[in-house]
Amino acid sequence: MSQAEQTEHAEQTEQTEHAEHAEHAEHAEQVEHAEHAEQVEADAAPAPAADGRAWPARRASHPLTLFRSELSVMFRRWRTRSLLALVAAVPLLIGIAVRVNESDSRGGGGPGFIALVTENGLFLVFTALAVTLPVFLPLAVGVVVGDSIAGEASTGTLRYLLVGPAGRARLLLVKFAAGMVFCVAATFAVAVVALAAGAALFPVGKATLLSGASIGTGETLWRALLVALLVAASLLGIASIGLFVSTLVNSGIAAMATTVGVLIIVQIIAGIPQLHALHPWLFSNYWMSFGDILRDPVYTTDIWKNLGLQALYTAVFTTAAWARLTIRDITA
Repeated sequence: MSQAEQTEHAEQTEQTEHAEHAEHAEHAEQVEHAEHAEQVEADAAPAPAADGRAWPARRASHPLTLFRSELSVMFRRWRTRSLLALVAAVPLLIGIAVRVNESDSRGGGGPGFIALVTENGLFLVFTALAVTLPVFLPLAVGVVVGDSIAGEASTGTLRYLLVGPAGRARLLLVKFAAGMVFCVAATFAVAVVALAAGAALFPVGKATLLSGASIGTGETLWRALLVALLVAASLLGIASIGLFVSTLVNSGIAAMATTVGVLIIVQIIAGIPQLHALHPWLFSNYWMSFGDILRDPVYTTDIWKNLGLQALYTAVFTTAAWARLTIRDITA
């Protein structure tokens, strides 16, 4: 066999392996969706009474049943686990980088509190959240939530989930609640790993806030918890947009790509000074307001603006998602 033939044979073998891997991944995801639908159908089945008669079908009327099933499917996916591992790796990398280049870190590069990490490892939590919030966390949320409805449609299991006259509203509520859980899980994955890495690599003790006041370790941990909750709440806007986009298409990949595209466009607009009139209405405009928690007294103006803006986006886009889902063909 000539060298050219050997090269062509190797390329064909590699293409075949890639195709088999993609087919295996697609089959695994279809199995997950099918198991989700089977669980819902099982919950919808009539329950036998004591005298042998069947009670009317419950049709998974309790939202908690569907919610538990949704969480189980979501966190069993390799994509979800990979995204959580990705965002959790960021604080570890930051901690190692700051430790290795400790003298350069004091120069003031990076987020405002990165210079404080070497003095107190607890500040790695705030630094990691400041680094992951603009890109990594919303990207992960956009991918997971964007696939919530569209992924069910692409695998043909959406029709099984839309059971009963109130099935659509219940499904949307469950999907959004699961998206909120992922927002919290991703944020706390960053915070917990940052806390562990900070305690392992740097000294931990009294912290000096951005305003110059000094607080104890307990209060620093309390403020870190508040910051993590605020960051998780800051992701509700992009999660709501992802849920709405997911109701528009039948392809999970298209929904994920569109949601991520919206995030990129918003970030571009935020970086153009000539469009400053739009900035207060962008869901990312007040994301960094969590830094005000590290002041004494705490500045709450931008924090409340951030929460209000996320509530506005949530109300608008979840309502739009509900309106779209109510007219959607359930056979899709």
